Amino acid sequence: MKKYTYTESKDTRSGFGAGLLEAGKQDERVVALCADLVGSLKMQDFINAFPERFFQIGIAEANMMGIAAGLTIGGKIPFTGTFANFSTGRVYDQIRQSIAYSDKNVKIAASHAGLTLGEDGATHQILEDIGLMKMLPGMTVINPCDFNQTKAATIAVAKYHGPVYLRFGRPVVPNFTPVDQTFEIGKAVLLNEGTDVTIIATGHLVWEAIQAGEKLEEMGINAEIINIHTIKPLDEEAILASVKKTGCVVTAEEHNRLGGLGDSVAQVLVKNYLVPQEYVAVDDSFGESGTPAELMQKYGLDAEHIVQAVQRVMSRKK
Repeated sequence: MKKYTYTESKDTRSGFGAGLLEAGKQDERVVALCADLVGSLKMQDFINAFPERFFQIGIAEANMMGIAAGLTIGGKIPFTGTFANFSTGRVYDQIRQSIAYSDKNVKIAASHAGLTLGEDGATHQILEDIGLMKMLPGMTVINPCDFNQTKAATIAVAKYHGPVYLRFGRPVVPNFTPVDQTFEIGKAVLLNEGTDVTIIATGHLVWEAIQAGEKLEEMGINAEIINIHTIKPLDEEAILASVKKTGCVVTAEEHNRLGGLGDSVAQVLVKNYLVPQEYVAVDDSFGESGTPAELMQKYGLDAEHIVQAVQRVMSRKK
């Protein structure tokens, strides 16, 4: 098992803030809009550097999406910023009609996604957003795993033409990917080569998958671990190459098991190369209030639950 270490832990939303500032420096067309959550979205450095390129919309998320769509007509590259719940569920009609259907170059930056929003509870913990966004024709869906990758993803998204949903979170997580990484939209990252089982993880679950891989190694199981930061378009080639070698797969995501990464992988397998699959995801329920760590454990999203899923899926191999 390849060893991954880190010197610091950071929140992925801060990676977005750092990436937004850098994207703004690289391209004067980059503008930012926020629904009264500048601090939560870490947009202040961008505002300080480019005050004339920031628009505070207030608690009017639907209006923010419409304004962002309009700004693209003038050649701007708008990033909208609010919680993932308000970035998707509250404004789905505006995204569908004004952004996706119209193929507008809007970047929907969604913080506080998943259960790890924590104490704010079920009304704010959206677990359906990946499914909502990936079903929109033409929408790219990206879910990076740590600070460095989120920063790199934000810069890459600014250069990419087309609507993008960029998902990140509030909790502090290990920052283990390279500072100088090249972020390729739609290209999976192979973290560890293995022969016994494929673990495909996204977002905060990538680090949990690495920890699970270390535990599995102690059990004599050699896991191949893949970081799927882009859920749409999905790197089908990387997935198929791996499962043809290992013969089984576990998908891990901080999302409802319905409609997320796991279902996207299952579609690839059904059409191309059918192998046993187990899901590590929220089992079709809403969340609740609690610390991120407590919720990850209760809802079965930590490294130990990935290990258990590996044991189940390997028992199903022919």
